Amino acid sequence: MGHSTVHSIIHDVCKSIIKQLFAQCIPTPDKNQWEEIADRFSSVWNFPNCIGALDGKHVQITAPANSGSNYFNYKRTFSVVLLALVDADYRFIAVDIGSYGKNSDGGIFSNSKLGNALNNGTLDVPGGKQLPGSHISTPHVIIADSAFPLKTYMMRPYPQYRHDLTVERKIYNYRHCRGRRVVENGFGILAQRMSLIENNSHGELDQTTILNDLPSIGINAQTAAFNVREKFTNYFNSNEGSVPWQYGCI
Repeated sequence: MGHSTVHSIIHDVCKSIIKQLFAQCIPTPDKNQWEEIADRFSSVWNFPNCIGALDGKHVQITAPANSGSNYFNYKRTFSVVLLALVDADYRFIAVDIGSYGKNSDGGIFSNSKLGNALNNGTLDVPGGKQLPGSHISTPHVIIADSAFPLKTYMMRPYPQYRHDLTVERKIYNYRHCRGRRVVENGFGILAQRMSLIENNSHGELDQTTILNDLPSIGINAQTAAFNVREKFTNYFNSNEGSVPWQYGCI
């Protein structure tokens, strides 16, 4: 067969396999399942109203011919990016595979099906809910590192370099980090089974590089996202939401 014919066949077969396997192995949760995931995050990792932890990892590859610098990443290797949303038990809920290694997590997420579904409200995520034992209500959120944008449905930690990083905000960052590590652990488990995955993260990128690649958001949307994070901060520092060991961990 001709080269172009084989090329086309391989792509068509791979797309069909992926479509079938994803439907069976990584089905999109419904509203009840999102609530179950949030309950697990609350009971296991002490972060209520959380429906997943998000991050990206590089899968090292041999650079395709004539691809230029598209796959060349900040670690000076060639890679594609595996973006994954992981539940409280290290299980993959949603993935985006194959973005160029040069791209940041924030940019990849914004152009992914998951990002578009969250923006458009089509993921069947439950509405706002009161945090346990309190009258504070927040949306259900995803937790991610500083490579991702802060949105009402996505929380990222307070910047470490800020002069106004109070004890209360340090507590939030600790609780956030504690919940978010499930995605790092999920990648670690995957790496043990598939040795092709490098233990690199876009989260190590220089902050300026990250910010330059993030999509701009309106002032009202940004203020609303800050307010959601402040609600979690206030809750984690309250009698109802604190955990005994958190002050010793900051």
